[in-house]
Order: sequence, then structure tokens, then C-alpha cells
Amino acid sequence: MPDPVAPPGWPDAVRPPGAPDWDRTAVAYLLDCCPADFRGYRVLRHHPLVLAQFAQHFVEGQCQAVQDGLASVRTSLKGQVRPDVVDTAAEIWLEQGAALMRTRRSVGLIGEALRGRRFVARL
Repeated sequence: MPDPVAPPGWPDAVRPPGAPDWDRTAVAYLLDCCPADFRGYRVLRHHPLVLAQFAQHFVEGQCQAVQDGLASVRTSLKGQVRPDVVDTAAEIWLEQGAALMRTRRSVGLIGEALRGRRFVARL
């Protein structure tokens, strides 16, 4: 059997799919992507595929919130704070959006691996 491979975008904190305890590290990562109270649900802690679906929906919601925040930041704050503060707030939305795009990819890859997809090393 070939060594486990982690595809581009795979989170560093999660062992490659097929490695020993990889699913345990995946669950920890996915729980970190969700609200803290999700840890209190036994079904989410014990069924990684269910957790992956919850995490995917939660991250998608965050992505939408970032888009909405960025779309309104200039108009909603104009005249309320200095223009440089508005610019900084927009930059923060952009940084958070980029981080969430990476998280969305990672969560999606974990979900695929939990469904049985195996990744191969590119030559």
C-alpha cells in the first residue's frame, strides 16, 4: 500500500488520509472550524462524516457573512469613522475572506477523504 498522501490545501494539523489516527486529527480540526458548542453533540464527535457536513455548512455561512460585510463596510461606516479606519476594516474583511477560502478547501478535502477518496502524489 502506498504511503498516505495529503493533497494541496490539506490542513497541516490533520494527518494524511489513511495514516494512523488520521480521522481523529480530522475530527479535532473540523471541531475547531465550528462553534464551540458543537463539541457537546455526541453524534458530531463520533461520526466524522456528519461533522464534516456541519463544518462545511458553517464555513459556507461564514464565507457569505464575509462577502456581506465587505459589500457593506464602506457604505455603512462612511461618515461614522475616518476613511483610513474604513479602509483598514475592508482589508480585514479581505484577509478573513482569504483565510476562510483556505478553510473551505480544507474542510471539503477532509469530507472527500471521509467518503473514501484517496489522493495520489503528483510526479
